[in-house]
Amino acid sequence: MTEPTSTQLQPMPGDWRRALAVVAHPDDLEYGCSAAIAAWTDEGREIAYVLATRGEAGIDTLEPARCGPLREREQRASAAVVGVSEVEFLDHKDGVIEYGTALRRDVAAAIRRHRPELVITLNHRDTWGGVAWNTPDHVAVGRATLDAAGDAGNRWIFPELVEQGLEPWDGVRWVAVAGSSTPTHAVDATPGLERAVRSLLEHRTYIEALTDEDPETYVRGFLTRHAETTGERFGGRPAVAFEVFGR
Repeated sequence: MTEPTSTQLQPMPGDWRRALAVVAHPDDLEYGCSAAIAAWTDEGREIAYVLATRGEAGIDTLEPARCGPLREREQRASAAVVGVSEVEFLDHKDGVIEYGTALRRDVAAAIRRHRPELVITLNHRDTWGGVAWNTPDHVAVGRATLDAAGDAGNRWIFPELVEQGLEPWDGVRWVAVAGSSTPTHAVDATPGLERAVRSLLEHRTYIEALTDEDPETYVRGFLTRHAETTGERFGGRPAVAFEVFGR
């Protein structure tokens, strides 16, 4: 009896110019997909980041008033490494983000501001592959982003956004979910992997609180393992995977 073969991942759509990445915390993108973002910015594509929080509740030894500004600085530095200069924060409370119309409105507004063809977010499901429980923040922001991609194009949902000068944007063609246990597409991580390592290393305060391992050893090992594992379903090339929902 032969072993079942894994479904091969398809290349990501390439006919787009602008993307918006929406996640809950500083470091969410760096743990998930910054190698892909580095490759895309190299190609001249425009990418902006929107974070729901400043990650102020993420380090036990730092009170939120000190932690939030520090993590914001680390996030901006991290984004710059992969060619992203636009980083916005929505100021929802770290750890207690609520899924609902307020969050959907904020994300829809960001989509209308940036007018992307591709929207990127993080795993919105209850678990990471059925093995580890996901955080409520990731679930809320991921689901709200999937919903807001449609909200952004409907002038009768959140009409106050039009009053604020944010006209509907129905140009989102795909929402790509990083960290999904059921990915459909992938991007070759080879051109951006070294910058992905440096980008995650900019979150040094968080990493040093997370592990006793040498930060560079930890970061390089984590990102390389994931890229190589994904690459087994992408022609043997290190890769970053996404579950892509077309619109």
